Amino acid sequence: MSTIQEPTRTAALGFGITLPLPVPNAVELVTAALKTEGFGVLTTIDVQQTLRNKIEVEVPPYIILGACNPHLAHRALSIEPDLGMLLPCNVVVAEVDGGSQISVADPLQMLGMAGDRPELMSIAHEAEARLRRVVRALDSAT
Repeated sequence: MSTIQEPTRTAALGFGITLPLPVPNAVELVTAALKTEGFGVLTTIDVQQTLRNKIEVEVPPYIILGACNPHLAHRALSIEPDLGMLLPCNVVVAEVDGGSQISVADPLQMLGMAGDRPELMSIAHEAEARLRRVVRALDSAT
């Protein structure tokens, strides 16, 4: 059974869900759900493998997906070119208790760093709504 939640570790930074799936299966499911909301995965960072290879440290599976909705990104960058420092939207898939914790960076928090700019915040609200639908779709799929 999955649980939609504000992740404890990232409550101020995002929202997510815990799925009763191994990380590789959860990554596939997340990628498909993102696609339905117009997001593609631009980058996949395997933190577990990177730490193993670079500093010989073992950690549980931890994948960072750099998700981008090109239409939303274009609109935001047209308003504020420096927003590239806050893109793409990161989605973390981490092993927890035999399942996977999916944590989504909250676009409202990320774009809020650019100041109180209504034209940017409307884009952030749209991105947040899409990403919350992704989380709901993950809940329905498991």
